[in-house]
Amino acid sequence: MYILRCSNGSYYTGSTVNLEIRILQHNHGEGSNYTKKHLPVELVYFELFQRIEDAFHREKQYRDGVEKRKNCLLVDFTMI
Repeated sequence: MYILRCSNGSYYTGSTVNLEIRILQHNHGEGSNYTKKHLPVELVYFELFQRIEDAFHREKQYRDGVEKRKNCLLVDFTMI
């Protein structure tokens, strides 16, 4: 599981079996439609797992946590 910071300051999460190659793919516009539009990207965090399924699970946990924090911010702004 890895987290990239895109050129616009946003973050992208992904999972791969070869992190080095995947980062190169992202920076050559071959990674994903999102990162292709926000190049260059920079690796800011990664975790290693024995099984790719575990990495997918951790990636989902991270994304779910981000969404919960975004929703909390929206609620806070509507209360003002």
